[in-house]
Parts: sequence; C-alpha cells; structure tokens
Amino acid sequence: MSQKAIVVGSGIAGLASSIRLAQRGIETHVFEANDFPGGKINSRSIGGYRFDQGPSLLTCPEYLEELYILCGRDFADFELAELNSSFKYFFNDGVELELKHDRDQIINELSEKLGEDRETVEKYLNKAEKNYELIAPLFIERSLHRWRHLLGGKLRKALASLPSYKLMSTMHQENKRNFKNPRTVQIFNRFAQYNGSHPYKAPAMLNMISHLEINTTPYLPKRGMIQVTESLVELAQESGVQFHFNEAVEEIIVENKTIKGVRTTKGVYKSDFVISNMDISFTYEKLLPTAKRPKKILAQEKSSSAIAFYWGVKKSFEQLEVHNMLFSDEDQEEFDAVFIEKEMHDSPSIYIYISSKSVEGDAPEGCENWFILINAPINQGQDWDKHIDDTRTYVQQRVGALLGEEIAPLIEVEEVLDPRKVETRYSGKFGSIYGNASNNRFSAFYRHPNYSKEIKGLYFAGVSVHPGGGIPLALSSAKIACECLFEDDQNSVK
Repeated sequence: MSQKAIVVGSGIAGLASSIRLAQRGIETHVFEANDFPGGKINSRSIGGYRFDQGPSLLTCPEYLEELYILCGRDFADFELAELNSSFKYFFNDGVELELKHDRDQIINELSEKLGEDRETVEKYLNKAEKNYELIAPLFIERSLHRWRHLLGGKLRKALASLPSYKLMSTMHQENKRNFKNPRTVQIFNRFAQYNGSHPYKAPAMLNMISHLEINTTPYLPKRGMIQVTESLVELAQESGVQFHFNEAVEEIIVENKTIKGVRTTKGVYKSDFVISNMDISFTYEKLLPTAKRPKKILAQEKSSSAIAFYWGVKKSFEQLEVHNMLFSDEDQEEFDAVFIEKEMHDSPSIYIYISSKSVEGDAPEGCENWFILINAPINQGQDWDKHIDDTRTYVQQRVGALLGEEIAPLIEVEEVLDPRKVETRYSGKFGSIYGNASNNRFSAFYRHPNYSKEIKGLYFAGVSVHPGGGIPLALSSAKIACECLFEDDQNSVK
C-alpha cells in the first residue's frame, strides 16, 4: 500500500519537505490557507511596481542546489543576479560604506574609513568562517535531539573548539572587544537581526553569521526573491506534489498517539505522516489542542517582528544600492525598546531593499520599488496604527535628509505590513517572524525538535523549530524533518 504525507503550510520549509517526500515515492499533499505559496517569500504587484514581500537576501544557495540535484535538475537553471555590492551602510554623521563582493575590499573599507586594524578584521572573519564550518554540519544540518546523528569525529572537533565560541559572551561584547570603532561594532551587531534577536543578549557564537555575507557572496535571484518560491513549487509539481490553496488545516487528527490525517475547512484527509510548517506555537494551540505541549520551549522569548512599507517611488536614486542600511545612533536603545519595553524606538535603523536596481521590470522606467523594514516588537496590543504613522513620518524625514529630497510626494503606491498582519497572514505567534529569539546562550537547545516525541508520524519544519530562522536554516529544517521521518519509517518496517 502506498504511503501518504500531508504538509501543513507552503512556506519554503514546507515546499522543500514536500519535494523530499515526493521524491521518496510518498504521495504528498500541501495544504495552504492563503491563495499563494511561499509563506513570507511571496510577491505582490501594485500599480506597475513588484515587491518581494519578505526575505530579500539569499545565502547558502547550495541548500537549494541540493533539491535540484534530488530532482535530477541542473541548478544552473536557477539564475542568480550579479550585484554591485552586498550592502551599503549610511551613518548619521555622513560616513558611508559600500561592501563589495570581495573580502579584501571589505577589509579595506573597514580599515580606511573606520580605522580598524586589518589583521584584527582578518582574524575575526577567519574565526567566523572556522566556527561556521565546524558548527553547520552538526547543529544546523543535523538533529540536535537524536544523539546518534551527532556522534563521531565532527562532534569531538566541534566540542574541542567550544572555548572559541565565547558561549558566556554576547555578540556585542565580542564585537566591542575586537573592533575600535562603534560603527564597525554596529555593522557586525546587525547580523543578530537575521534571526530576530538582540545582539546585546544573543550569544557570541551567532557572530559566525557574518561569514555568510562577508566571506561568501550573498545573492539575489535574477527574478527577485519570489524566484525561490516559484522554483520550488515547480520542482514540487514535477515531483507529483498536489497543492490545496485556500484550504486551511483546522486539526491534525491523532488516534492512540498516531497520526491519522488532517481536517481542513473542506473535509478530512487521511495520511500516514504530517509535517507542520506552521509556527510551532500555533501548531499546538490550533491544530493539536489536546496534545501534550513542551511548555518550556513554547514559553521562550519570541523573536522580533517588523513594520514594513512597500513604496513605489517615481524617481531613481544613484546614492542607493539594492541593499541599504541607515543606522540609528542609538543601537542598544533600539533593541531594548523592541525586546524589553515592547515598543517602537523613536529613531530606529532603516533597511531599504530595492530589487528594481537589479531585476528588470520590477518598477516603471526611472522609478524604484522600495521595501523598507523597521524592527518592531511582537504584538502585545500596542497602538499599531499610531506606530505606523509615526514610523512613516520618521522614515520619510530620515531618508529625505540623506537624499536631499522630500520623499512623500514621490510615493505613488504604498502597502504596509505590521505585526498584526504577520500574525494573521503568516501565522506567526504574536507577529514573531522567526519563532523563538536567540537571546540566551542556551537558545539553540530550546528550539522544538523536528519530530514529535509523543505522536508517531508527526514532524515539524520551518523557522520556529530547529535549527532556526532564515532561508538556509528553514531549508535545513525540512531536510532534518524528512530524514527523521524516513529513519522512523525504516525502523518501523524492520
């Protein structure tokens, strides 16, 4: 008898899971409450402007390539754009840095413009690379919750290097120890935002994230980030995956601690396995209301959320690149406001992503599509309408001062995302983007496993479970969940 699997949610981890299941010969169905696939990696066109709605940077394309290889496809078909620079940074005192796709040039920028010692920067980046290469194969690409996956020489080597990870230090403490200029510290603290954490609380081990943007090349797909979703949907459909859009799963059906299927808004579907790509908190609260909950894991501090503006701007600005960051002078105060006070900061840092500078057709000629992202706290009932108005005014003033031009008259179209919408549109608990934050040194061990210890046939993938937030980790979570499923299925056969 053929086996059947159901994937709840079509975020990138759900799509990757469905491909792996179908390639294994398992009849696979993906149920999605929205009318579009991809979760946060989706796209919207408004008045001639196209906007990537979520992630804007692609690192570790090898995780995507692995899926192409699995499907017998050439990854060269997945075309990547060449960008002028990985990031451009702006500070209030007029200092600007543009980091090219060349590590020597990046070191030169930090040395010549910020006065950093070249050898110190070199050592820092080498350490980030070494830590990543030691950690990734174990704690990112394998289950932390099945020790047999970790045993061997790689584990011994990683454990021997524990002192270099500075587990008792925070990202900020380690960055401040290494760099002279507060601006450099701020640049490297920024990598905490890749999983929605507070750099003054997150462990120094997370500084290895800088390796993915500085030692290796960050990418943008040739058609924008939506290309990631479109390509995986294509691979899934070619593999035989069946999609059910506008059909929300309302319950995961369990009998005698064993998966039996799901109940959706349109009916009941039987299955042998379920992989939930839904936020782990909502999976338990909404889909498994009677199941035993891992209270300690679910009670962990949530990651940050965001206020985002999608603006169609009827002018092109040479000062800006594809990826831009306008830094606040009050770095710690901003993160404290978001994570401790649960409020917006008065003068936050501003991230601007302009895909039209690379992707032809994303804006009318002579115009640009600005995706502006501001750190925000999770939704605790704040006055978000006021926060949106205040933030919009601040962003227009700050960016206008930088560019020497009033911004408001140039905005032709606007859409806004806030924590309330993150919660309702993407099922992120309290509007959290990445599930749990990494704001203590044990946070990696407080993420939910990729399988249920209580219910046979139930697995989990996505940014709210192990190994964490971001596209590479979401793809890795799908692989780990499927490996656990295949392993359990093989053992049950025996």
